[in-house]
Amino acid sequence: MRRVSVLGSVTLLILYLRFSSSVVTCPPECICLSQSQVLCNTGGLTEIPLKMLPSTVEHLSLTKNHFPVIRSDAFTGLRHLRKLSLDGNNISTIKPFAFRGLPRLRELSIQHTPLTTVAQFAFAGLQNITAILLGHNKIQKVEGYAFAGTSNVRLLLLNNNPIQKVETSAFSGLTNVEHLLLPSGIKSLEPDAFSGLDSVGLIKLPFMDLQALKPHTFRGLSHVHVLAIQESDLGTIKSGAFEGLAHIGSLNIYNNKIDSIQEFHIKYVNKVKIIRFHGNHLLEAPKAGVVAIQGVETLSVTANHFPCDCNIHALLEGPFGNSTGGDFKTKNFCISPLDVNGKAIAELEVDSIARCQEEVTRGNWDAPSSAPGVVSACLTSVVLMVMRAGVS
Repeated sequence: MRRVSVLGSVTLLILYLRFSSSVVTCPPECICLSQSQVLCNTGGLTEIPLKMLPSTVEHLSLTKNHFPVIRSDAFTGLRHLRKLSLDGNNISTIKPFAFRGLPRLRELSIQHTPLTTVAQFAFAGLQNITAILLGHNKIQKVEGYAFAGTSNVRLLLLNNNPIQKVETSAFSGLTNVEHLLLPSGIKSLEPDAFSGLDSVGLIKLPFMDLQALKPHTFRGLSHVHVLAIQESDLGTIKSGAFEGLAHIGSLNIYNNKIDSIQEFHIKYVNKVKIIRFHGNHLLEAPKAGVVAIQGVETLSVTANHFPCDCNIHALLEGPFGNSTGGDFKTKNFCISPLDVNGKAIAELEVDSIARCQEEVTRGNWDAPSSAPGVVSACLTSVVLMVMRAGVS
């Protein structure tokens, strides 16, 4: 019996030694549930305890600590890491390539922090990540190439941030994104802001406050299932705003206030299948030639409010007035003049509304020489107006 007892003790000692030699020291502020799951929440950490973490960790939570700066290569060596949470920290700066060397990382969450800028190359090189959650921060600006080389993202959340400006090439390098949801209140989309963004399910741009939709805003954006611009003050839609985008399933422009349209041209090369122009309020009706739409399978224009002034003729004769369905007049309304505000365009006696002088002049100038009397009459009117002005 005694010999058996001794053998049993030796066996237990060997097992203990083997187990203890395989155990990695856990940071005192953390709870190591296993060598693959470590929780360092509300631990008062002032730096990432990289040397004390098991290299085999897959799920790492570092929430509610004190990391004002995430340095470049901050997680070097944690090549098995799949999920990382940095929520609730006082992060103000993320250095370039902060998350480099994490080939298996799938989900990264940095939320509820005072972070103000998504800096250039901050999230560069995350080749296999599927979700980047940046909601509920203080982000005011997304710099160019912030996500360079970060492919295969399915979800990029920037909701509940006071973003003011999206710089040129801010999303360059992102591919196969299923949802790109931007917050409300954006004041500036720089030219080429979406350049290099390829293969997106949904881009949603709600509640923006723009002075203008600038030229080449969407240049380089391609293969998007739905591009939704909605509930925003777009200011002026400048010439070339939609130039350079390609392969758009549905371009939805919903419930916006638009001061004026300098140009809204969709060409065959843009390969847009559907345009839905619904519920918008235009302070100035588009003039002749301003709207030109080619190669679109479905153009739906409904529930909009247009000025019913002398430009109404150009509107009705243009692409909007001849949109799919043929009921433009009954489904769109007047915003001005005041006496017809809210009325369907179908209720107007359009023929009684005079054409704009610009249209008349252009039409007369382009008229054939067989109608010299009309041109002569116009010239005579101009001369009389000049003479009267001189007398007064």
